[in-house]
Amino acid sequence: MPRIISPSVLSADFGHLADDIAMLDRSEAEWVHIDVMDGVFVPNISFGFPLMPPIRKGTKKVLDTHLMIVNPEKYIERFAKAGADIVTIHLEATDDLHGAIATIKKAGVKAGVSIKPKTPVSAIVPYLNELDLVLIMSVEPGFGGQAFIPASLEKIAQLRALADELGTETIIEVDGGISSHNAHEVFGAGADVLVAGNAVFGAEDPQAEIVKMLNA
Repeated sequence: MPRIISPSVLSADFGHLADDIAMLDRSEAEWVHIDVMDGVFVPNISFGFPLMPPIRKGTKKVLDTHLMIVNPEKYIERFAKAGADIVTIHLEATDDLHGAIATIKKAGVKAGVSIKPKTPVSAIVPYLNELDLVLIMSVEPGFGGQAFIPASLEKIAQLRALADELGTETIIEVDGGISSHNAHEVFGAGADVLVAGNAVFGAEDPQAEIVKMLNA
């Protein structure tokens, strides 16, 4: 699978959101990452359904929606209808992960599951055959601007080896502390998709920064 960058809208300038989305639409990023936080599963609140339609209208890119919320199965269908192409939920946020994955697929979008830094890769193994994507958090979810946790590289490599062993085509995405300075290590460990927020939107030339990460 080719390398993909998924810039996180959480780090965009919300006073000029349409301009930032238009910039991403012109860029080499293939996905746009949308972080949804509820203030319960993570200690922060971001945004929800009202932001989805204008982002969907502003770009043809894949909308990569990451639900950091409790009981995500209640909201999956609404996010799919609002324009999400991928809905990723947390393994730690639901008591019925198999059922939640089935709900995502029934909604007609790709299914992803994310794991926190302290959750071992082994926890995701029973679900790999059902998933399109696994998102490894390389920081504690809830806030942007955190430093990449080096132990994440081993988790990425473990997951890549497991996916290859099982013969699944699972996309491996990594989120947290990603920049052009460590993108080569993360891609090298086996990641397919890198989420980057501050590194992209805080750069003097965000489109050039995306290219730097892709070519790392």
